[in-house]
Amino acid sequence: MSTTVTPRALLGTMFAAAVNAAQASHCIAPYLPPAPRGRTVVIGAGKASAAMAQALERHWQAPLSGLVVTRYGYAVPCARIEIVEAAHPVPDAAGSRAARRMLQAVQGLTADDLVICLVSGGGSALLPLPGAGVSLDDKQSINRALLQSGATIAEMNCVRRHLSAIKGGRLAAACYPARIVNLLISDVPGDSPMDIASGPTVGDTSTCREALEIVRRYGIELPAGALRLLATGAGETVKPDDVRLSTVSTHLIATPQMALEAAAAVARAAGVTPVLLGDSIEGEAREVARVMAGIALQVRQHAQPAPPPCVLLSGGETTVTLRGKGRGGRNVEFLLALAVALNGAGGIHAVAGDTDGVDGSEEVAGAFITPDTLARAALLGIRPRDSLDNNDGHGFFAALGDALVTGPTLTNVNDFRAILIL
Repeated sequence: MSTTVTPRALLGTMFAAAVNAAQASHCIAPYLPPAPRGRTVVIGAGKASAAMAQALERHWQAPLSGLVVTRYGYAVPCARIEIVEAAHPVPDAAGSRAARRMLQAVQGLTADDLVICLVSGGGSALLPLPGAGVSLDDKQSINRALLQSGATIAEMNCVRRHLSAIKGGRLAAACYPARIVNLLISDVPGDSPMDIASGPTVGDTSTCREALEIVRRYGIELPAGALRLLATGAGETVKPDDVRLSTVSTHLIATPQMALEAAAAVARAAGVTPVLLGDSIEGEAREVARVMAGIALQVRQHAQPAPPPCVLLSGGETTVTLRGKGRGGRNVEFLLALAVALNGAGGIHAVAGDTDGVDGSEEVAGAFITPDTLARAALLGIRPRDSLDNNDGHGFFAALGDALVTGPTLTNVNDFRAILIL
């Protein structure tokens, strides 16, 4: 590794490369279909959807109209596609109104028409159209409970799909018989289209029974209307073999793996060996951190699975079960637990951040750790284990000046983690 590049700068450059690899401006054009004989309607939801709409407009010469919904602060200028902002991660009325308008926008389409659907992470919260007997207040309380429960993103989205009037293939069914081209930026482990924004325009293989088992597993109390939808099967989603999905084609235009490979290229250029550990790692953030610390120490002590200098790269989505009074954030919780597990081991630096720029509900992407993280905390009178017990990673790293703040990145390919061993 070059002595002119600091470990923190290299880690920051790798994170930036991962984010850049998932930008719609250079991912979307190769997947655009030919213009149809009829209308072209653009719909979409997610943290990257406005940037995707802007990129589509730049490359689409034929007439089009449309509506996409993104997170507050993530809108970008578009000339022909309307951009609406709504709340994330807990939905609000603006998102609910946008969802209703989106369903209305695709009514009455014909086989000559084309629907281009732009979907990215965050779309579940941004398209909150409750199913029969479920209110927006109900959706908000269920969403909060899911976020605090420790459930995986796949489990959360299974529940969301079955309590929705637009997700789980329902939006695609409303478009029939028009042709639908889904352009997806994946933020979920495994890149399953039905889990990206809870799959509004793809078939769903999960069931109401599975959703009910999930809420019972995590002890989530459901309002009466929501419980009725799941228990009776009235909330069943549109299945992949439904004729109304026969005109749908789906393309993953950006994925967590692409982000990891971009970061790996940066590492190689700096003379550091990249070791890709996986793009779909899940589990409690602090448990994943302990495993990663063990691998990093194996590199340090035994030069396995690669000799230093090397960097351990991984993606996916960990979870945080909130038990303390802190603000959560899976990336900062991971890093805090990693620092505790490493206990000041020399030559090990790390970064972890959400590629959308928001870790949990904080406008902070993540943070950095260094070999002296615990020592610097001690000088400030901060006890790292107490911060971890309180789920206060954000407070811990803010006090040390080690928070990673990017602002809206206009994309989302899930979490990025890099552990640099020198």
